[in-house]
Amino acid sequence: MECSSRTSNFPSDLEYQTGFGNHFSSEAIVGALPQGQNSPLICPFGLYAEQISGTSFTSPRKLNQRSWLYRIKPSVTHEPFRPRMPRHEKLVSEFNQSNSSATPTQLRWKPVEIPETPTDFIDGLYTICGAGSSYLRHGFAIHMYTANKSMENSAFCNADGDFLIVPQKGRLWITTECGRLQVCPGEIVILPQGYRFAVDLPDGPSRGYVAETFGTHLQLPDLGPIGANGLAAPRDFLVPVAWYEDGSRPGYTIVQKYGGELFTAKQDFSPFNVVAWHGNYVPYKYDLSKFCPYNTVLMDHSDPSINTVLTAPTDKPGVALLDFVIFPPQWLVAEHTFRPLYYHRNCMSEFMGLIYGGYEAKADGFHPGGASLHSCMTPHGPDTKTYEATIALGNEAGPHRIADTMAFMFESCLIPRVCPWALESPFMDHDYYQCWIGLKSHFSGLSMNEDNVDLQKGKPIER
Repeated sequence: MECSSRTSNFPSDLEYQTGFGNHFSSEAIVGALPQGQNSPLICPFGLYAEQISGTSFTSPRKLNQRSWLYRIKPSVTHEPFRPRMPRHEKLVSEFNQSNSSATPTQLRWKPVEIPETPTDFIDGLYTICGAGSSYLRHGFAIHMYTANKSMENSAFCNADGDFLIVPQKGRLWITTECGRLQVCPGEIVILPQGYRFAVDLPDGPSRGYVAETFGTHLQLPDLGPIGANGLAAPRDFLVPVAWYEDGSRPGYTIVQKYGGELFTAKQDFSPFNVVAWHGNYVPYKYDLSKFCPYNTVLMDHSDPSINTVLTAPTDKPGVALLDFVIFPPQWLVAEHTFRPLYYHRNCMSEFMGLIYGGYEAKADGFHPGGASLHSCMTPHGPDTKTYEATIALGNEAGPHRIADTMAFMFESCLIPRVCPWALESPFMDHDYYQCWIGLKSHFSGLSMNEDNVDLQKGKPIER
């Protein structure tokens, strides 16, 4: 691919490589990749060799992640980092009593409005909640963003962890050191720790969600009894091909997030000057419509873990630092079953968002661009309207298809602390609890016999 400016030539039919966890290689100029070794005395075309490591050098081979980049100038060529001023007060990567609060209350937020003042992805990013510490390399943060302008003569680098970005409104044109990605609502993108990237907004106003993991990377979940196929297929993940910018860029700014704080460094060239690269530590994207869901075909409701797209594991088997779970279009066919997800208290904590459509368990109040948080052991489940409508159908309800919807969940074994600006937000739904207050007792006190025909039909008697 020929060199060109970042946004003047961003085609919708970008080329991609396919696969998850592969060892990829790509070159924008044929012959730019060294052969037979990673760091020759003189690289082809006079390029610099530079490795980026996503794991320790001595991590087991099956877990080791790194890539070699061959660039026009090395990334070390910049002025010293200085604190970015004014400070970004709404980014957190170490959660404690000084900057966030614990609350077991069910929380819900209405969609946040796009700002009127010019705001790019960096300034529009703000933390909702999280747990742990980027300094200790264990934990997570959940952010949201609202933006209306592209990043100008600057790139962002997250030294704290990986970003999983879920756009809800507006496409993202993301330029990375490995190449370019177009990410639409209904798709996700993972930007690994340490990679420099820039976000352009071809549609103007943009809004979405971000999960950040500290100290571990996302991977595909094991399939267990499901077998070899299903859920997210490795071949549906897309990785960019090499693309580069050359030439002088005076005053170019690298913005680095480090310990939740932002620092800036000036350089005179674009960081997207990588002519070739190879490795398995790369940015990638995934189209959620390609997910192959599994669920009940006879009775009861499967646990939502059956819809896990990606997981960031802990050292404890089966326990996730962060799961990314979706609720896509699907058929509901269970017999003699309450089909929406059951009422629940969970040792995990659940943050939900809605990309488009409606969510089957919340008939009212949960809108695209909104969010909810149900923390560890806080009860939650279908609202009153959903419950009453479901049981009114009785056992005679036939197959039903949930269409035109895409909800998701970030689920973690850690207990999140909530940032003050999220608790004080004008978009906080203070009446959220009301959606359950209307639930009434249907207890009859009668055994299931001939005098209790309604119960036999699956329609409990109201008392």
